[in-house]
Amino acid sequence: MNNDLLEESQELDLQFEKRDGLLPVVIQETTTGQILMMAWVNKEAFSYTLTHRKAAFWSTSRQMLWVKGETSGNTLHVDHILIDCDQDALVYQVTLDEGGVCHTFNRLGQNRKACFYRNLCLDTHRLYFLEE
Repeated sequence: MNNDLLEESQELDLQFEKRDGLLPVVIQETTTGQILMMAWVNKEAFSYTLTHRKAAFWSTSRQMLWVKGETSGNTLHVDHILIDCDQDALVYQVTLDEGGVCHTFNRLGQNRKACFYRNLCLDTHRLYFLEE
């Protein structure tokens, strides 16, 4: 499909071939707009997500399908999927069942709600923890 058709089409034509079969997906909490994490999807993970309305990803470290919450219980229910103009990047707007999405833990020993829990000070180039 040429660029004009791709950008203006109402047909789904995700461009998995651009990045060796993977598309970046940003996970955003529907109710707050907070960015929770960033991950990758391949065709299998995207298909699982559409079928089950639960976020599934391609684990680049383990080279396997990863359904968020299967072991932790921190399931991400997909409310909406946004697709960019080139159909090569996604945003999943989600509802988090419980806990957090990050594999790191806060001071209370709980999974952090989001993987983006530090802020870079542009003046000092130091990282500061956001409130937990």
